[in-house]
Amino acid sequence: MCEAPLLLIVIILMALVFDFTNGAHDCANAIATVVSTKVVTPRFAVGAAALLNLCGALMGTEVAKTLGGGIVLPQVVEGSHLLVLAALLGAIAWNCITWYYGIPSSSSHALIGGLIGAAVCEAGFWALNVKSIVVKVLIPLVVSPVAGYTTGIFLMWLVYWICARIHRKKVNTIFRRMQLVSSGCMAFSHGLNDAQKTMGIITLALVIFGEIDSIEVPFWVKIACACAMALGTALGGWKIVKTMGSRIFKLEPQHGFTAETSAAMVIAGASLIGAPVSTTHTISACIFGVGSTKRLSAVRWPVAANLVTAWVLTLPAAALMGFIACKLLQWALG
Repeated sequence: MCEAPLLLIVIILMALVFDFTNGAHDCANAIATVVSTKVVTPRFAVGAAALLNLCGALMGTEVAKTLGGGIVLPQVVEGSHLLVLAALLGAIAWNCITWYYGIPSSSSHALIGGLIGAAVCEAGFWALNVKSIVVKVLIPLVVSPVAGYTTGIFLMWLVYWICARIHRKKVNTIFRRMQLVSSGCMAFSHGLNDAQKTMGIITLALVIFGEIDSIEVPFWVKIACACAMALGTALGGWKIVKTMGSRIFKLEPQHGFTAETSAAMVIAGASLIGAPVSTTHTISACIFGVGSTKRLSAVRWPVAANLVTAWVLTLPAAALMGFIACKLLQWALG
């Protein structure tokens, strides 16, 4: 077995790599609509999203506490030094596969799935905090897309009603400017929810290795995770930007504003209660909702079906990869 301090360093570095890939993979969530509607250049959008992701990541730790202590029971897996590393390897592997193929799957599902699979491998099913997984993880992950879809429909109807007597050209001009604010809110809420997931994983590792006594996120962990996500966002995820911004539904400025605003509201609300929702699922559902208000045929439903398939597969696939990664690590380092 590797020396524990060295293994902990490796785990922290791997967690930051995951955070980096999360920023690159989910960059599309914040900038796809604002780029596809040509409100700003891709370079400006990516830079602004990186900065706001950084700011959001530094606000709050409720989601981190859920990831750190709400999926596995720390007292059961104490001393299971390979658990977090295997979970991260499983999540990173699935993230890389979906990123390569331009599939906007969920990094949240990947991380949670990897952690579940690795925990089962290390300590069996009794290592799982089943009640917390259902209440604070699975239900929010299912409810958030539904909330995003319905919020998108409601806000889009509201926008149509407010702008009914305004010339279309003027409407586009107004919402092109307003979309700068909505995309900024989306980027901030993405950092607020997603960066905290990695904070929770690192904090869990520190508890397992006996470096800290409880799931309280150290300040240096917050800074490291915020910077890693911002750097990943700065690189962008252009394949996924194309899928999110144009293949689901051809967006105009008012559509982009409404989708981003709806998603930011849902994600920020989830972050306040410590629910690690999928930003990818949420913004996709909002775009579906917004598109549906125009006409159902305006939404490219075959693309939607592919996205749903990826969403369904991510949790079990990442869990399997986490389990396999744990077995391989046990064989290699045991």
